[in-house]
Amino acid sequence: MSTVEGGVSRGGAHRSGISRGGAGKGGAGKGSAGKGSAGKRSAARRGSQAQQPGTRFFAEPLRDYVLAERGRTVCLLQAGCLAPLRELGIGELAEAGREVAVSIVDADDPLARVVLDQISDAYDDVIVGDMRTVPLPPRGYDVVYCGHLLERVPHTELVLDRLVSALRPGGLLLLRFADRDSAWAALDRWLPGVMRQAIWRRLRPGVPGPFPAVYEQAVSERGIASYALMRGLVICQRSAERTLPASPRRLSSSVRVACAAIDRLSRGRYDHSHDELLYVIRKPEDRFARVVGGLPRSQRAPDPRGAT
Repeated sequence: MSTVEGGVSRGGAHRSGISRGGAGKGGAGKGSAGKGSAGKRSAARRGSQAQQPGTRFFAEPLRDYVLAERGRTVCLLQAGCLAPLRELGIGELAEAGREVAVSIVDADDPLARVVLDQISDAYDDVIVGDMRTVPLPPRGYDVVYCGHLLERVPHTELVLDRLVSALRPGGLLLLRFADRDSAWAALDRWLPGVMRQAIWRRLRPGVPGPFPAVYEQAVSERGIASYALMRGLVICQRSAERTLPASPRRLSSSVRVACAAIDRLSRGRYDHSHDELLYVIRKPEDRFARVVGGLPRSQRAPDPRGAT
């Protein structure tokens, strides 16, 4: 089973100078013209098939951004190897003749490397490293799409700082993560490792995991609101979803019953109405911009003190 469903356009590859070999795949020449055309057709086909109702939350703002950048390849960085790339609607953009070059970055740990080794051929660049210090090109990407990463990495705010610094002014930061304050996240943190492994293998067959359940304070509604405020970012849209798989039915029902019990026993502290939060955040064109100077001298009001 592929861990990334949906396609990317390999046309107009964005080369950051960072080695593609991090995920065990060499060869800087993979972005050839022939493969670019084939990749674009594949992207359009897989992307259109994978689009599901209710997955337009990120696709609409991305489409608007790409359409506004006429005649230019939009560079997108996917942060997190488990992010469901299909929800961005890149296949539809490829069908419309719009080019989106997609790179991927994740932590340098064994589980992430297993996934990246499976999917690296679908990307223009594969980057691995310490997410706090990974060398990303400053202002090198138009869009950063971070899915299913923040809940499993430490030093969340430093990781977000790296991703935001890689965004161009006016760019979009798209976030999807399991909410620390949800009942599912509480259960995920509290379960013994053996039980987490068993549940992961049943709910996500064929996907390497489970990844660490870190869930720092920033991985919540209040945490993201505080981070955006302190960094001068603009939250454009926010949504909450219930995404727990419905099968296998018995296990899924047991997990939902456990989450409902956590919600009730915690008196709503850990909410069962959703398990994931989604954000569309914009990086301002210039967060330090201000009006400099004033009206020409001839248009100023007379100085009441009689000064000239």
